[in-house]
Amino acid sequence: MKVLIGLLLLFFGHDVSSVIHSVQVFSTASSGLSTFPEFVMVQMVDEVQVEYYDSNTQRIITKQDWVDQANRDKVPDYLEKATENRKGEQQVFKRNIGTLKQRFNQTGGAHIVQRMFGCELDDEDDTTDGYEQHGYDGEDFLSLDLKTLTWVAPVHQALTTKLRWDHDTARKQYLKNFYTKECVDWLKKYLSYGKSTLQRTERPRVSLLQRSPSSPVVCHATGFFPNRVVVFWRRDGQELQEQVDHGEVLPNHDGTFQVSVDLNLTAVPQEDWGKYECVVQLKGIEDISILLDPAHIRTNGGDKSLILAFILTGVAVVVVGAVVGVFLYWKRNDSDKRHKPLGSFDTSSENTEVQKPSPEAQPLTTGQS
Repeated sequence: MKVLIGLLLLFFGHDVSSVIHSVQVFSTASSGLSTFPEFVMVQMVDEVQVEYYDSNTQRIITKQDWVDQANRDKVPDYLEKATENRKGEQQVFKRNIGTLKQRFNQTGGAHIVQRMFGCELDDEDDTTDGYEQHGYDGEDFLSLDLKTLTWVAPVHQALTTKLRWDHDTARKQYLKNFYTKECVDWLKKYLSYGKSTLQRTERPRVSLLQRSPSSPVVCHATGFFPNRVVVFWRRDGQELQEQVDHGEVLPNHDGTFQVSVDLNLTAVPQEDWGKYECVVQLKGIEDISILLDPAHIRTNGGDKSLILAFILTGVAVVVVGAVVGVFLYWKRNDSDKRHKPLGSFDTSSENTEVQKPSPEAQPLTTGQS
């Protein structure tokens, strides 16, 4: 299992011409974790957090002013109504944890129920996609196949819910309409209101770092936006597939992103270093290239403050990720370059119009499981 941050962010290979816009809603309920809220809900637009709610504060915290405006224009008392719905969802999630503990024959211990749903829009050809995934203790539990409108149950404990949801024809049609139209309409609305934030471009700062002479050389890019960046090492103009270790794109505290790619030079004589370079590509700017030269590398000996800041930034990001979505698990087919997190999330049927983008959900079971 991984924390949310390591999972939330997308990597699109070397194709930086097309942008996939997205709305994602994550809900996580837990039991047996005294230092983590029993229920957390986070909404993201283009990987930017726009709303946060947890069971400790029992209120929605809006992270972007433009989201506040978009919601108010749709529903004047959005925050009040949506907050009441979130409180109801806490109770449904608590019930779902009890249901799953019973199905898995569990009693005590720490347990996590999760759900993620959302939609995507390709700005190049206007194609869309939608998804809904449920997870328990970091493993797949249920997922919606939008093409066939059936639920996929990878474990036998999910069959009861799968069969019940598969036979709910009205709800399946509702979900189809939501993921193919309604969610996309809300995404377009958010993109319109948040254009100055979501569609800006900030140039990355690129550094070469090395903790010790025997350590890999790290190409570290930070301060860039959006997060769809490509960073790779090449030798004599050819991209390296070996010797490299790609890190995950992580958020900075200021809303920008960072990423690092390690280059292992154990078997490379220093006189050949000049053949290597790190390349950073981001849509809207010229490629950035930095030659592997000892004079360009910052080390513990040369700049302790920078290396320490780099390490502490990574630690801080992981801590933030744990607070937002502890133990979120992502899994997609190898043919899909994007990763989706899993989760579990149910809403009451009241006031659903103020929870968009949010399809009306159902408990995992009715009565006994």
